[in-house]
This record gives sequence, C-alpha cells and structure tokens, in this order.
Amino acid sequence: MWPLGHAAVAYLCYTVATRARFDAPPAHIPVLVLVFGSQFPDLVDKPLAWYLGVIPTGRTLAHSLLVLAPLSIAVYALASRYGRSEYGIAFAIGALSHSLVDALPALWGDTASAEHLLWPVTPVEPYETGAPSVLQLFQDSLGDPYFLSEFVLAAIAFVLWRRDGYPGLEPFRAALARVRPTPG
Repeated sequence: MWPLGHAAVAYLCYTVATRARFDAPPAHIPVLVLVFGSQFPDLVDKPLAWYLGVIPTGRTLAHSLLVLAPLSIAVYALASRYGRSEYGIAFAIGALSHSLVDALPALWGDTASAEHLLWPVTPVEPYETGAPSVLQLFQDSLGDPYFLSEFVLAAIAFVLWRRDGYPGLEPFRAALARVRPTPG
C-alpha cells in the first residue's frame, strides 16, 4: 500500500476508535502522531533495505509485529508518563494498521505474503535483482484493484476528516499565523 492508503486506513481506524471512546472527533496532535505512525514502518524499512541493504526487503524489521507490538507498548508507556497516553494510542493504531494492511493481499491469494508480520521468525524472500525503484512499483500498481482501493479509502477518510473539523491542521495554521505578517 502507498502512503496515502496507509494514512487513510489509520485515520479511519482512529476516528472510529476516538468516537467510540470519547464521542468526540480526534484531537489535533494525536492525528499528527497517527499519520507519523502510519508511515513509520516504511520510513524505517525502505531505507534499510533499499539503500543500505541491511535487511532483506522493505517489509521486515519495522513491519514485524514482533517489533511493532513492543515498540507500541513502549511509546504508549512513555507518552503516558508525560500525561499524553492518547499519543501512544495514535502511534500504535497508525503503525499496527500499516503492517496489517500490507498483509491483506495475502488473504485473497495474491503473490504477496504475510511473512513480514512475524519476521525474523518467519523468513521473507529477499529481492532477487536488488531493490525496486519507486517508479517501477508505481507502474506495476496502476492496474491493481488493491492500489485503486486506496483512493476509495482516502475519499472516505477525507469525508470523515472534514466532518471531524480537519484535526491535525490547527498546529500548521497557528505556525503560519505566526510567520505571516498581519495586514495593516
């Protein structure tokens, strides 16, 4: 799944969880933590595999539940220590949804696998010809229904994000207001 799809799935999960727990929309900073968490596995694994070659593929170390579960617990514990437990929950939902959604194609018999979920206990197939290029991955995705579904998920997430009052934008608006000169 591409970054847009991961962010959309994470937001859908988080807004439902937040409404169920608090009967309120998500807050600004937790949504920013959520978006970071939704990209975290790729931000770690892709550079380590594609550019440094220290892990076998772009879905291993930070995609593994054996790493993500303890990391999510540690982030939650740290955030809770500072009275910000919601940040830990947001990170966990983002990071865990990323890894689980990457495993979905394996459910319908696609060539994809879910071995990354328990790496290094379950081995993953290393790249045969070296790391793929982003352009080649994009071109290979264009006709894939899984890729196209990301846009549907993003549209639904956008509608809910709008309904929720665009949480996550306020810190950027405030920063821009400090930078922009006031007229007059």
